[in-house]
Parts: sequence; structure tokens; C-alpha cells
Amino acid sequence: MFQYMLAPLEDYSDPAFRTLCFNHGADLTFTEMTRVEGLVRNNKPTLAKVRICDSTPVEVQLLASNESQLEKYLSTFNSFEGFKGFNLNLSCPSREIMKAGRGAAMVKRLSKVQKLVSIIKKHNYPVSIKMRLGMNSFEESHKVYLRLIEGVDANYFIVHSKNGMQTSQEDTNYNALPECIDLAKSKGVDLIANGGIDSREKVELVKKMGANGVMIGRAAMFNPAIFDLLKGNKTPMKEIIRGEYIALTEKFNSPAKYKENVLKILK
Repeated sequence: MFQYMLAPLEDYSDPAFRTLCFNHGADLTFTEMTRVEGLVRNNKPTLAKVRICDSTPVEVQLLASNESQLEKYLSTFNSFEGFKGFNLNLSCPSREIMKAGRGAAMVKRLSKVQKLVSIIKKHNYPVSIKMRLGMNSFEESHKVYLRLIEGVDANYFIVHSKNGMQTSQEDTNYNALPECIDLAKSKGVDLIANGGIDSREKVELVKKMGANGVMIGRAAMFNPAIFDLLKGNKTPMKEIIRGEYIALTEKFNSPAKYKENVLKILK
């Protein structure tokens, strides 16, 4: 089945927004990127990022690089209704995070990533990887992303077709996708296309390449019903969407910053 996924969106992807998008066609949602060290320390703002309020299908996205911290977190983790697995973030383009060897800088760290994946699987949880094409154009040109897909035993891969130095304003180039898709298929795992997916034309483009789904981020911020739209379903007016979101924020007692950020866009 071709899947439509809501990307992890920092300061947007709270339970209310995830459920709103699920109600309008998203097959799977993700928590915003969450640092494992914060979870281990029981840091309240960090724990709030993985707060679950209902049974909306969700993967918990982790920013992880330390095996012992990940092991400690998983040893106390309790699964919940709607939990579909963990997702490792190898796509964050933050300069600070990449400088620390994390986010998009992890794409070339094949051995490290496999160790993290093995720890999650040892606890019998599914694990996916969200990745870029490398930290920069040099890594992209040397196709470090293919070595990662080939050498890491994840359940599936989500490929954002940019490197870590490219901005959200730059156009997405899907030229690397066919090779990624073919390699994933040779391993018997799915590959999801990410980056700039905002129209039926782009969905059809990656479908023809053989992708098993799309992950949508920025376009969903401006229209949470884009999943209905891309599936050919009837989509409600923005006023209706706004009202539904407000009702969910009240039901789930959403933090003010999330509510303000989303409502600022849903004017």
C-alpha cells in the first residue's frame, strides 16, 4: 500500500496537529525530533515532545548517537496504542547538530547507525531511518547515502532528496531517488520519498520511480488536509480545519507555542 506520512515538524507536531492530519488522510505521523539524552534525564520539555494523547498512528523520532543512552531509554520505554515504532533522525540540517556529528552528519557513520538500529531491534521495536543524501555536496557526490541504505538493517528508509547544506528554499532534486529505491527493494524494504512533495504531480513522479510512499512536511503545515487532497478525497475549507484544530488543542491541552504556531498559518 502506498503510504502518506506526516513529517516530524518542530514546534508543530504536537498530538493535536498529528491527529488533525490523521483525520484528513495521513496514514502515519511522527513526533517532532526528540533528543534521547533529554528523555533519559526526564527533562520535562523533552518528555513533552513525545506526549501521546490518543491512538493516532505515530512513530517516535529520536535524535540519538550514544548507544548507552539509547539502551537506558528503551529499557524504561512503555509501548502505547498507536505506537508504530521508532525513527532515527539522520536528516536534521542544523549546523549545531551536524557539527556534533548528528542529524545529516550521521549518514556517513554507517557502523554507528547500525549499532543504534540493533539496540532498538533487540527490544523488539520496529525502526525506520529518515535521512538526507549526506551532510554536504561532497558526501552526496560520493553517494554515502547508498552505503547507508545497503549496510543498515532498518525496517524502511525515508529519503529527503537534499544534502544537509541545502535550505528549504532550494528546489528538491529527485535524481538520486531511483537508485535509492532500487537498492531498498533489493533488500526487501520500503523507501519513502520526502522533500518538496506538495502536488499530485510530484506524488505520481515518485510513484513511477517505485517509491512506497511520500512524507509531507511544509505543505501540511499550510494545509493539514493535503493528504485528503493528494488521495483525491473531498477537502474542507480552511475555516473548518481551523475549528477542528482548536477543538483538538482544547481536548489535548496543547502547549501555547504549538497552538500559536499552527493558528498563525491557518488564518
